[in-house]
Amino acid sequence: MIRKNILITGASSGLGKGMAIEFAKMGRNLALCARRMERLEELKTELLAINPDINVSIKTLDVDNHEQVFEVFKAFKSEMGDLDRVIVNAGMGKGASVGTGYFYANKQTAITNFVSALAQCEVALEIFREQNAGHLVTISSISAFRGARRAMTVYAATKAGLSSMTEGMRVDLMDTPIKVSTVHPGFIRSEINDKVKKVPFIVDTETGCKAMVKAIEKEGANSYAPAWPWAFMRFVLKVAPLSWLKKMS
Repeated sequence: MIRKNILITGASSGLGKGMAIEFAKMGRNLALCARRMERLEELKTELLAINPDINVSIKTLDVDNHEQVFEVFKAFKSEMGDLDRVIVNAGMGKGASVGTGYFYANKQTAITNFVSALAQCEVALEIFREQNAGHLVTISSISAFRGARRAMTVYAATKAGLSSMTEGMRVDLMDTPIKVSTVHPGFIRSEINDKVKKVPFIVDTETGCKAMVKAIEKEGANSYAPAWPWAFMRFVLKVAPLSWLKKMS
């Protein structure tokens, strides 16, 4: 099945932008939202230059404004007729070691990456249930498999929660026309980690986004992008001692 109309949140930069470019090459219509309209306008121009035959709709959205999440998703649905796939991608990686005075940053990451992801899933599945069709994709992280230290502590916890919540939705929608997938990206260079210098197995944004889109198109329950080494490394992470995890994060 070809998912023609695709909504991506957090689309103005990083992985969201990279996925939009790959889907444009494939001839998909795109509903793109993010906080920065000027970047969305630049991206729309870039996408139409890649493929002038697609439709690209852009709207401002701060996913932490949960009422606005419902309004924007429903506006895209009305405008495009149907939404075939929603990719819950918007997220952030602010934070610091718990108890070091940065509760505001840790709280913001927790809200954006989990509560605001819930809001996006709520309205996406509301639309899909009404359509009796659709593909919900949440962008988790390889960090979901184990705890992490310092700035990654809350980030990893939110991604673990997102993966678990997505699995619950998948169970709830078994044997229906609605598909639910979780993508666990490995280390992909983007704005969220551009200041981090030493990262094992990291790939550039284009390589990472191509792997993510390939995984999304397969519509499997769980995928890992790039598949090598992360489909294997997830097993290693589950049994790795804490001393090894300390070196990784």
